[in-house]
Amino acid sequence: MIVEIISVGTELLLGNIVNTNAQFISKELAKLGMECYYQTVVGDNPDRIKSALDVAFSRGDMVILTGGLGPTKDDLTKEMLMDYFHKEVVLDEKAWEMMKERMTRSGFTQFSNSQKKQAYVPKDSIVMYNHNGTAPGCIMENNGKYCMLFPGPPKEMQPMFKEYGVPYLRQFSDKVFVSMDIKMMSRDEVSVTIVGEGPCAERLGDLCDNENPTVATYAKEDGCLIRITAAAQNREEALKLIEPILEQCKKALGEKYIKRVFEDK
Repeated sequence: MIVEIISVGTELLLGNIVNTNAQFISKELAKLGMECYYQTVVGDNPDRIKSALDVAFSRGDMVILTGGLGPTKDDLTKEMLMDYFHKEVVLDEKAWEMMKERMTRSGFTQFSNSQKKQAYVPKDSIVMYNHNGTAPGCIMENNGKYCMLFPGPPKEMQPMFKEYGVPYLRQFSDKVFVSMDIKMMSRDEVSVTIVGEGPCAERLGDLCDNENPTVATYAKEDGCLIRITAAAQNREEALKLIEPILEQCKKALGEKYIKRVFEDK
């Protein structure tokens, strides 16, 4: 399955906040062995969100959206999606009760219609309840196209993605990706001519051309990082593929220059 990420929020386009959600989702998709070729950032504008969806669904099977679920007038993502997928709107009583309970704990004694609108969801969708905020997420399907909608704040989105998103996505994946990292000493500890990205890549030689597992080098301020990534049906099989390549890499790099080896999670 090909998945595309759309991040909604004018504040992202203006550079007011960093799009950590897309990074988080991309890493989770990679662990699940799902293909993600494009990411899009779009402002709080229904027409532009619709246009982004049209393009995304022309290229893939599922879109994961974050943002635009709040109580304000510019939080229009959910409403636009219900129209896009031709879904009726219904009040999710559980979501509304959870919201009222949370707002009461925060000192609210009355609840506005704008707050209540967050508890409305597309009919027949899978509701993802928010234990760290107010707005629930949801999952919709129409004619073989899927859309997962998450709140924008990372402290709400990330736990929700782990609780609901990952288990739901597993049904579409027949493989996992596992990565092991080799962290080299920094250039403050050893000469850059030994532990720099270029010299490390040169010593690795043909290992960098390997396909499964792949071997890639990354320049870092605190020392070059070498990542070995394997695709397999499960984590255990992936680690078996990685093991011999890891040993070859350690030998080629020189174990005395390696700071640590760890699984990238």
